[in-house]
Amino acid sequence: MPPWPYVAPVVLLALSNLFMTFAWYGHLKHKGSALWLVVMVSWAIAFFEYWLAVPANRIGHQVYSAAQLKTMQEVITLVVFAGFSVLYLGEKLTLNHAVGFAFIALGAWFVFRGPLGG
Repeated sequence: MPPWPYVAPVVLLALSNLFMTFAWYGHLKHKGSALWLVVMVSWAIAFFEYWLAVPANRIGHQVYSAAQLKTMQEVITLVVFAGFSVLYLGEKLTLNHAVGFAFIALGAWFVFRGPLGG
């Protein structure tokens, strides 16, 4: 198993993104709730997201650059959001989504690949 600084950011960012996805989009199933209430509940959920994201980046920066950590976070966000939108919101993913996500994954590959031409 790889050392903790390599694994921790992936695990902690996945968990933090689960919290943040619920904070940002979970209220869409509760459109009858007052806006001020869903904002407060979302803010409370996001509090716990920070307790996972900040350590993920602090630990991960031992072995990853800030750009790699941000890229990792964005890719994890898309994966978590795709599952959330299908499983919780009942929305469908289309070929357009797959193509868009593939382009983002290609961008992530370039970030982790290292300098071009060097």
